[in-house]
Amino acid sequence: MDYPETTRRADGQRSKAWVTVGWAALFGAGLGLGGLTATPASAAGFYIQEQSARGAGRAYSGETADTGVESIWWNPAAIAQLRTPQAYVGGQAILVDARVDDAGSTLQRPGQSPASVGGQPRQSKTLQPGVAPSAGVAYPLGDRFAIGFSVTAPFNFTNKYGGASWTRYDALKSRVTDANVEVLGAARVSDHLDLGLGLDAQYASATLTQALPNLLPLAPDALQRLSGHGWDYGWDAGAQYHPSDRLTLAASYRSKIGHTLRGDVSVAGLLGPLAGSDLAAAGAATFNTPAMATLGARWKATDRLWLNAQVQRVDWSQFRAITVKLAGATQVTPQDYRSTTTVALGADYALAPDWTLRGGVQRDPTPTPDASRSTRVPDGDRWLFGLGASHTLSGGATVEINADYIAFAKSRVNRNDVAFAGTPVATPVSLRGTVSGDAFVLGAGLNWRF
Repeated sequence: MDYPETTRRADGQRSKAWVTVGWAALFGAGLGLGGLTATPASAAGFYIQEQSARGAGRAYSGETADTGVESIWWNPAAIAQLRTPQAYVGGQAILVDARVDDAGSTLQRPGQSPASVGGQPRQSKTLQPGVAPSAGVAYPLGDRFAIGFSVTAPFNFTNKYGGASWTRYDALKSRVTDANVEVLGAARVSDHLDLGLGLDAQYASATLTQALPNLLPLAPDALQRLSGHGWDYGWDAGAQYHPSDRLTLAASYRSKIGHTLRGDVSVAGLLGPLAGSDLAAAGAATFNTPAMATLGARWKATDRLWLNAQVQRVDWSQFRAITVKLAGATQVTPQDYRSTTTVALGADYALAPDWTLRGGVQRDPTPTPDASRSTRVPDGDRWLFGLGASHTLSGGATVEINADYIAFAKSRVNRNDVAFAGTPVATPVSLRGTVSGDAFVLGAGLNWRF
């Protein structure tokens, strides 16, 4: 079996249609994007919300309405009322126990009946542990202005399966890392209103691999690998309204960022009539990270107790497709993510002048669609329960710690792809499976006023 002449290039490399499949299969099979280090995504989709030990301790229930450098990611207006310079550095260790089980996955080689994909039917601890760091500094300019700078890891995904896994034709390794650098300014417009504006530069890089089935059932799989990186830009804005010294109402908006990753794709190990299709080529892929709109409130119910509430709308519909350009060809792969609304409630309690305890709960639905969920992003709806504490030291320093537990709802993998699409040897792959698991997040931070 061989390709017709119209599908071959004169230099012996594969056709535009087949070359494009190299990128589209990797990016299109449920790509997760995101974080500064190799940590698993611990909010729904591939969003990393672990940017503050204080926020994690109350399940991110009051960040957009709180003040100080730790709330920069959620609201640039948070630094408007600073009277002294402030800095923060922290990290969150994320430990996920995810289980992905086969439930009847098949592939159909040309001229043959559908058969089981085979391989190891259960994959455990596929989401790799890691640490999500964050840091920031803010400096007041007089009584009504402040400037700030922060480095965060807001989008992140690292997932790894064994080479003999039933998931191999969808995903083997998925590592996408991200760093967001923000410069911002804030102002006290009046005694009751604070405004802020930030500019973001975001660096993303990706390494994604998956297996490709050879035409003979007993032949070893081929390997496809993608790597790419790039800088792109966005903005965010926010406001805080203080009707009294006991109540703060807040709103913020963070723009989507259109990413372009430029890099290389390679395919190796194809045999028989596919042997001439091994390649190493340059290309580019474009996609959007979601915009976010957040509303929040903090109320000082007593002299010791603050109550917090936060609602965040994440516009995952911006991640509607991935456009791949390779060897002069373009292919658009739909992602069909759906927008979600996250709700959180929490409290801070001043146990003593130098000790504060906090806790909270968050409901965070997944944006991944039930009809086409991939093993590359084995996501599900989740509940997050947070506990934390702060201890003020001498010299203006505060140590913060948190411990969170995340419970994932059981979900199903339901993915239909075609290897070698657009060629006479197109091979449909239907993945069916279940996903379950939970996670622990342990973090610490140091907040310093100087």
